[in-house]
Amino acid sequence: MAIPEITEKLLAAKKAADLSFEDLEAKVGCDEVWIASVIYRQASASVEEATKIVEALGADSSLITPLTECPLKGSLEPAIPADPLIYRLYEIMQVYGMPLKAVVHDKFGDGIMSAIDFTLDVENEKDPKGDRVKIIMCGKFLPYKKW
Repeated sequence: MAIPEITEKLLAAKKAADLSFEDLEAKVGCDEVWIASVIYRQASASVEEATKIVEALGADSSLITPLTECPLKGSLEPAIPADPLIYRLYEIMQVYGMPLKAVVHDKFGDGIMSAIDFTLDVENEKDPKGDRVKIIMCGKFLPYKKW
């Protein structure tokens, strides 16, 4: 997966500042997953939001304007992802995608979950047998229109 140059610069600044995305959430006042999506150029920020992100990272102010531009979304290559975490999410959709679709249709009818009116949260769920990753996706239901 090719990472944009601006993303490399922002991630280097994040590392140099020894900040987590959770730290950035506290400093910027926006969700950590959304901030990560801006840094990875999968979302755009307002000038105010971009300024807060860049300043929190101690990065060059020339990076503010590019963060406000509409990005080209969809960073994964068309091939099956090789990164283990991303592959596992891909595998989850391969195994559970159709069952999830069937359950959503049972509960809501024929439609989709919005990826625009959408939130994504990641939580660390403590467990004595090993911490668990909890991913919470919440999107508006959009029924298919009949005409």
